[in-house]
Amino acid sequence: MKMNLKNIAQLFIGIGMIAITACSSNNKKETTAENTGAAILVSVATASANDQQGLNISGQIEAAQNVNISTRLMGYITKLNVKVGDHVSKGQLLVSISNDDILAKRAQADAMLNEAEAALKNAAKDYERYTNLYKQQSASAKELDNITLQYNAARSRVEAAKQSRNEVDAMLSYSNLTAPFAGIVTQKLADAGSMANPGMPLLTIEQSGSYQVSASVPENSINQIHQGTEVMITIKAIDKTIKGTVSQINQSSQFTGGQYIIKISLPDNEKNGLYAGMYANVSIPVKRSAAIATNSDEVMVPVSSIIYKDQLTGLYTVGSNNTALLRWVRLGKNAGDKVEVLSGLEKNEQFIVSADGKLFNGAVIKIK
Repeated sequence: MKMNLKNIAQLFIGIGMIAITACSSNNKKETTAENTGAAILVSVATASANDQQGLNISGQIEAAQNVNISTRLMGYITKLNVKVGDHVSKGQLLVSISNDDILAKRAQADAMLNEAEAALKNAAKDYERYTNLYKQQSASAKELDNITLQYNAARSRVEAAKQSRNEVDAMLSYSNLTAPFAGIVTQKLADAGSMANPGMPLLTIEQSGSYQVSASVPENSINQIHQGTEVMITIKAIDKTIKGTVSQINQSSQFTGGQYIIKISLPDNEKNGLYAGMYANVSIPVKRSAAIATNSDEVMVPVSSIIYKDQLTGLYTVGSNNTALLRWVRLGKNAGDKVEVLSGLEKNEQFIVSADGKLFNGAVIKIK
């Protein structure tokens, strides 16, 4: 009995020692966490309502000039000298189409022209002869009128033959298609040996180095945009911001689903690195009184302050004891370099914009 009591006492004493050791260990960990190194210097900002006075829309980079190369002839393609991605110069031969039938028609037109010119020479001699005879009163006025009529008819036949040959030459020019300007081949829609049909596109060429932005504007904002307005264009693909100018405003939305298309010209010195098809965010300054009505409770924060982890988004807020607290938030629309916070952050609440070290939840911080 005495042995059992002694064993039980020893057991309770052991449990007590383990508990004391655990508490000491936890206190040590907390002390270590709070006093590991110096506080991290951070920059903070206060969440504010959306004061954006501009209109933010999406657009796309496109070539200022884009053409489809086609022909007015029906015939087999004998040569196709380019492929997608090739750079072409103005006047370069792109496509050749069989033209044996047109060459035959041109030979006929040349023969008719030679015949008409020969007849004209003969008529001209008769006209000159009868004119002299009429002056010498050796020919009647009726005879001179007949010869004059024959001479004018011969001249008309020559002119008709010339125009017939011009028509054949024009048709012949469509058998050899050349580049209308220097550019890049972006589409190849046929191959050598294929049948070309009138109006059927064979190639697509975009003018190289000449780009603009095409963007859609909703109907409740189109009245606030004018030609010549300077806008800011952000292209995330190349992390570049460019200042452009509204150069064209489409006055109709009939074929664009209620959206009005505007074109924005870009400075020549900013076109390096751009490619047609890149997406762009366009910020257009408009007057507050004319701006689209927005919710005054919208909270905007810099995009650079957002933390991404798996499918979650968050940012660091400032705790009451100068510690960094990770707050998960739900994001909304982008407005330039800012993003709307739909939930998780209140207006006038402080958050960390940047830090001189790596932040973690509970890190001790010092505001710059």
